[in-house]
Amino acid sequence: MARRNEKNLVVGLDVGTSKVAALVGEIKADDTIEIVGIGTHPSRGLKKGVVVDIESTVQSIQRAVEEAELMAGCEIHSVYASLAGSHIRSLDSHGITAIKEHEVAQADVDRVIDAARAVAIPADQKILHILPQEFIIDNQEGIREPIGMSGVRLEARVHMITGAVSAAENMIKCIRRCGLEVEDLVVGQLSSSYSVLGDDEKELGVCVIDIGGGTTDIAVFTDSAIRHTKVIPIAGDQVTNDIAAALRTPRQHAEEIKIQHACALSSEGVSENIEVPSIGERPARQLSRQTLAEVVEPRYEELFSLVRNELRRSGFEDRVAGGIVLTGGSAKMNGVLELAEQVFHTPVRLGLPQYVTGLEETIADPIYSAGVGLLLYAQQHRFAAGADLAEQAGLWARLRRWFGGEG
Repeated sequence: MARRNEKNLVVGLDVGTSKVAALVGEIKADDTIEIVGIGTHPSRGLKKGVVVDIESTVQSIQRAVEEAELMAGCEIHSVYASLAGSHIRSLDSHGITAIKEHEVAQADVDRVIDAARAVAIPADQKILHILPQEFIIDNQEGIREPIGMSGVRLEARVHMITGAVSAAENMIKCIRRCGLEVEDLVVGQLSSSYSVLGDDEKELGVCVIDIGGGTTDIAVFTDSAIRHTKVIPIAGDQVTNDIAAALRTPRQHAEEIKIQHACALSSEGVSENIEVPSIGERPARQLSRQTLAEVVEPRYEELFSLVRNELRRSGFEDRVAGGIVLTGGSAKMNGVLELAEQVFHTPVRLGLPQYVTGLEETIADPIYSAGVGLLLYAQQHRFAAGADLAEQAGLWARLRRWFGGEG
């Protein structure tokens, strides 16, 4: 992959609605990841997380990858890529199998996972992730690592995440047009959870909310396992549109105003004025930041209310004792944490990428949560692949089937 030691490099490619970020990580001798290259470029060609213009998406990916290659001093050939959009679905499943030698082996775990995946899903959806929640051996529940344990019957409860075949194919097509191979596609909230959540939070119960440009991705963890995922098609772009419409200003200026001056709490009573460019040939106007906050607050309040309702509907509202973790670029705005605490009535913190070294000042930003999470995901799954290459080959076969048109 590189002029560095190519075997030790992994690349995360976070293709979002508002930006593309490519992160190059080097796996050190002590199994930590050091960030050695970052490239970002405004995203052109995605809407609500889904590719709508292949050429523009390819150009954005190329620019970000070239910048990361330049900084890292390497040549990138393959990536772990993010996938988002409201086409992402999830369901829980359950599988049962007999333990062949009365002691659980990897083959038994593979068989019970295969049994759990044997559920009907729509023809236009493909399974992206099968995430074990717990294993049960002879009615003994709560087992996380069953290999080596004795028993007769093995059961698995899993959380399955599916995505639209067309959305996955288009994302892979864009990346391959850049001369890159796709090692794996990882849904946004799963990758973010790798970089912003601690083990104690996952154990106690936590909800991570990744607010991007086009979608808001939710993942709920309890007892150290993922329990619920959901994508809500409201995020930062809607806030920008609201500002553009309410203040009658071009969209690109609305984005700048949002980033530089917006606050999600109108009760803070910010009195200073800002200059708002007008459309057409009209002169710019002076408006107070208080007026801007009154435009922004209802949209964030609506978003958090939708998340709260989703938690309530899923039955996990009272099980996230660890609170709420907000991440993603649209979570950085002043007042967002305070507004979220008012809506959820539980502690809320901003999730910054953790568990990596190198370029700390640059990556200490929630816009890199998914990208750093992709590196951590890659590290974990590459070691699994080293233990058993045949297991990992299943993903490659799946990606090839998406292009080959097989079932």
